[in-house]
Amino acid sequence: MKVFQVAILALSIVSTNIMADEYVIDKKGMHASIQFKIAHLGYSWLWGRFNDFDGEFTYDKSNPNASKIEVTINTKSVDSNHAERDKHLRSDEFLDVEKFPQSKFVSTSFMLNEDGTGELKGNFTLHGVTKPITIAVKYIGEGDDPWGGYRVGFEGTTRIALADYGILKNLGPASKELDLILSIEGVRK
Repeated sequence: MKVFQVAILALSIVSTNIMADEYVIDKKGMHASIQFKIAHLGYSWLWGRFNDFDGEFTYDKSNPNASKIEVTINTKSVDSNHAERDKHLRSDEFLDVEKFPQSKFVSTSFMLNEDGTGELKGNFTLHGVTKPITIAVKYIGEGDDPWGGYRVGFEGTTRIALADYGILKNLGPASKELDLILSIEGVRK
């Protein structure tokens, strides 16, 4: 009897993973973004974004907590709407894009509540350092698109301490933490 129960459990786990749909993040259609904000001298916010990133995720509406996501950011694509500042952000004083051309997030767990809010946990690599982070998530919606596809969207926010990632130079007291703001729309494969 126990062998039969284990086999049924294994089949249910496998079928759950098989039933999850695979999505590619729609960055080509400009329906996804990775933005950031950081305090400037404690007087205002400096906003920017990463223009080049890729990612995929799995999502099953009947079992959203089994979802997984992986995103790779090309750090050289940092864009703060100021060419000289962007050159400085790419330098070895901040992102050091020559040495660390990519940043990456790989999820380890996802919990979505009935109200559409949730937590996405995973490992975030920046500047050659990997640390666990938690992203506060909000489910936006899903459904058919006008081109015969199917889409699902989420937004998320998290705050990281730059020192945790070895970024220590030229940071004023007000600029030690960075907020990441993610808007992710996926197109089902």
